[in-house]
Amino acid sequence: MNQIDLNRRVAVITGGAQGIGYATAERLLRSGATVVLWDADAARLPASCAALSALGPCHGMAVELTDEAAVADAAARTVADHGSLDILVNNAGITGGNGPTWELSPEVWRRVLEVNLVAPYLTCRAVVPGMVARGWGRIVNIASVAGKEGNPNASHYSASKAGLIALTKSLGKELAQTGVLVNAITPAVAKTAMFDQMTQQQIDYMLGKIPMGRFVQPDEIAAMVAWLCSEDCSFTTAGVFDITGGRATY
Repeated sequence: MNQIDLNRRVAVITGGAQGIGYATAERLLRSGATVVLWDADAARLPASCAALSALGPCHGMAVELTDEAAVADAAARTVADHGSLDILVNNAGITGGNGPTWELSPEVWRRVLEVNLVAPYLTCRAVVPGMVARGWGRIVNIASVAGKEGNPNASHYSASKAGLIALTKSLGKELAQTGVLVNAITPAVAKTAMFDQMTQQQIDYMLGKIPMGRFVQPDEIAAMVAWLCSEDCSFTTAGVFDITGGRATY
């Protein structure tokens, strides 16, 4: 592992109790950060935090990320408990299952947009003023190659991730002279618990699109996130970083 210095940084990772978020927490802890997991899965948080605490200071908060008041309260408590909030990794997301656009229910469509796009807006809204006041911050949004290309039978997920890419670009430009940098990454699919929400046909389709012929590993994504959270990332904002094994064409 290449060593990245995140000493004295406080990092919030949404959806960090499992999958990509958990791998990111491991990487940031190994880099010296204090990590706070914001996750709706209150049942899973204690075990995840206990395991991660072997690597460094890790704390958990059960947060409904689509609830404006809950997010604002979590941000305030994080700063009160740890003195600052320097890094935000918007990782939490759902696929909402698969199906043709006209067969997806409006309720499912709205829920995917709420979790994957509205929630990152709310977390950014809650943490950006403090970052600006301190003159330093890093926000990394976990988007998807689906947001670039649009996956068939996943219009809700694709649209939400395309929106997250656009949010990244807009917010990054707004904050460009503040010391707060905002970037996104667009992974190909990683083999995580989200697979449970997808059909085998959809999984096979996505694997067939990757020239490297394999799924990305969560720790590979975490490595890219760690650099984007660091001092070494100093002149990149409103950027979108590909990690698709050669799938993406732009």
